[in-house]
Amino acid sequence: MNGRALLAWNLRRLRGERGVSQERLAADSGIDRAHVSDLEREQSNASVDLLDRLAAALDVGIVEFFAVPGEGAVRPDVLPKGRKSQKA
Repeated sequence: MNGRALLAWNLRRLRGERGVSQERLAADSGIDRAHVSDLEREQSNASVDLLDRLAAALDVGIVEFFAVPGEGAVRPDVLPKGRKSQKA
């Protein structure tokens, strides 16, 4: 797996584990939501500065973006689309 694929895999994994939407992650890291989507789909490259901001927003070390998935690991699911309901 190349670096771009590792970043995409782990960005999606970390975001999913924390229940953070692309929109929320983009706002917290100061980038456009479409750029987060492009990163997760391996359509864009990220600078080290951007990786630092994403890592800070996800409260992880930058090294987490390059963790190699174990043998037989299943690609992380995306979060359900739409906003969460505002139940009282």
